Amino acid sequence: MSEITRIIDQLEREHEGDPWHGTPLVALLDGITAEQATRKPIAAGHSIWELVLHVTGWKTEIARRVGGAPAGEPPEGDWPAVGDPTPGRWAEARQRLDDAQRTLIAAVRSLPEPRLFEPTNDPRNRPLGTGVSYYELLHGAVQHDVYHSGQIAALKYAL
Repeated sequence: MSEITRIIDQLEREHEGDPWHGTPLVALLDGITAEQATRKPIAAGHSIWELVLHVTGWKTEIARRVGGAPAGEPPEGDWPAVGDPTPGRWAEARQRLDDAQRTLIAAVRSLPEPRLFEPTNDPRNRPLGTGVSYYELLHGAVQHDVYHSGQIAALKYAL
């Protein structure tokens, strides 16, 4: 099995597969209503909806970087505003999350294996997560999603 195949496996497991750590992101979101997704049980914390938008944006940004684009924040920003919290918009947010996942998987599939350990085309900037190898970037993507999935699980439990 190639390392690209292993990374894709990990991305698929954390999103909707059978991850070692517990419940995948998509399963955590099952049954959460738009109203519940906007709640903030921790006043200064993020809502589930905000976390979904954040994860979506970073999946898209990482796919851009894998495709050779210079690093930046997601076009919608690091923490996009939820806007009008309607059920339809919540369904759209979840669909965009799944679309971003597919885009990221496609980008990883197109990355030639020999490039995996090459540095991305950006200088090191720790806060932005740049200047690492594609290997580190993609494993970081899995770690990022699992971290925020844990937050979503805690918020769901608090509901």
